[in-house]
Amino acid sequence: MGGEGMTSDVNEKAAKRNPKLTVLPLIALIFYEVSGGPFGVEDSVKSGGGPLLSLLGFLIFPLIWSIPEALVTAELATSFPENGGYVIWISSAFGAFWGFQEGFWKWISGVMDNALYPVLFLDYLKHSLPIFNLLIARIPALLGITFSLTYLNYRGLHIVGFSAVLLAVFSLFPFVVMGILSVPHIRPRRWLVVDFKKVDWRGYFNSMFWNLNYWDKASTLAGEVENPSKTFPKALLGAVVLVVCSYLIPLLAGTGALRSPFSEWSDGYFAEVGMLIGGFWLKYWIQAAAAMSNLGLFEAEMSGDAFQLLGMSEIGMLPSIFASRSKYGTPTISILCSATGVIFLSWMSFQEILEFLNFLYAIGMLLEFAAFIKLRIKKPDLHRPYKVPLQTFGVTMLCLPPALLLILVMCLASLRTFIISGAVIILGFVLYPLLVHAKDRKWTHFDCEQPAEPFNTHPESQLSQLVVSQPYPGADEASVSLLSDLSSAKPEQESSEIVLEGRLKNRVDSYCIYLYQIIMITKKP
Repeated sequence: MGGEGMTSDVNEKAAKRNPKLTVLPLIALIFYEVSGGPFGVEDSVKSGGGPLLSLLGFLIFPLIWSIPEALVTAELATSFPENGGYVIWISSAFGAFWGFQEGFWKWISGVMDNALYPVLFLDYLKHSLPIFNLLIARIPALLGITFSLTYLNYRGLHIVGFSAVLLAVFSLFPFVVMGILSVPHIRPRRWLVVDFKKVDWRGYFNSMFWNLNYWDKASTLAGEVENPSKTFPKALLGAVVLVVCSYLIPLLAGTGALRSPFSEWSDGYFAEVGMLIGGFWLKYWIQAAAAMSNLGLFEAEMSGDAFQLLGMSEIGMLPSIFASRSKYGTPTISILCSATGVIFLSWMSFQEILEFLNFLYAIGMLLEFAAFIKLRIKKPDLHRPYKVPLQTFGVTMLCLPPALLLILVMCLASLRTFIISGAVIILGFVLYPLLVHAKDRKWTHFDCEQPAEPFNTHPESQLSQLVVSQPYPGADEASVSLLSDLSSAKPEQESSEIVLEGRLKNRVDSYCIYLYQIIMITKKP
């Protein structure tokens, strides 16, 4: 016990030494969680049968998808400003079992997404350095990039945040230059071209969805944000504007200034657009920006994945080792676990990873929207520093269009994606009771704290929340842990007299606490 207390003190001191995230670094992290720049949106022109559907997509999809998800994230992240984010939201609405499933699906989806970026980084470099086409050079480079970026995550989240700011400026500036240079050559009628016979709806919706999702990912870092009730809404608003502009400006410039057939628009084509508009210098600049953008995407995704595991450990869903922090305040074991997943998954193809992670992400987001609505009904008095200015019916209508989009993306998935995703879901269902069993048998140490329920400003609300959140004296650890939901459902072998006696004792203890809280609150001026 003494060793555990000492470890906890070290972790707390390490966390205090490291500065919290402010608005600008958080905007950059959200930007890289969601976008990272226009790299990868070129295929939307090809799959959309021309520029028109691509441009309309990046104008309309943010309204029906990005903004609702950002609003939901802003309300729930400020109501539950703790590491773990959506895992805590789902647990509060539907219980620990579904909270664990949400965390498992989102972590697998995030690690698979992160496995793309070291590979894409080398794919951009191989155009100028063909040696990276050879496995003898590619594999060591892939491992070296992964280890280097993992170490940067280990050194501190504030370093990652400011690195993301610098990478965002470097990655987006060449497209600002390209937009300016393209103005004299733009012909607006070129934006209206579309051939519906050549539209690949499956590829089009997957491209749109992938380039505009993950707004909720930053919620897993809520415990590392300075003044989250004000910082989160500002950062999400700034990130929405930045993401939409980073897509539309390059697309408007490239499709409006060039006569290139839409069939040529595929991943990496913006480098050719830069050459045709500005010359070889702009092409190489865009290639370098694309490579650096992948580093920013990797850093932001790994931070979100690692702090999600830390948050799940802090509320007792995972062994406490996942919550251990380095002297820099970073979750060491969680970072290593995420990096290992990246290495093992990087062998898969881009399209396989894209469709697979989209499917798992869609399931998780449907659960988040359901939790958002249920918390509005179940906990109307929950302290919400930022609240979407709509009543229950209004927020239901807000969530309906993105929910329909999620279902559409899932319906377009291949049979293989259904099979693999089903296997992941079954694995999550099996893991949860195994972890409960490990906790009950004390095979490893679990933290047993409930997620902190935000207090309302009214004394009466504070009183009721304090009474509920504090366990009665003598309660065992399982009674206050999220993992106890399943274990407490086991048939009790006690006699009815013992059960009755225990219930009476609990009520008396709770009543004493209740009287104590009344006295303390009434003493306040």
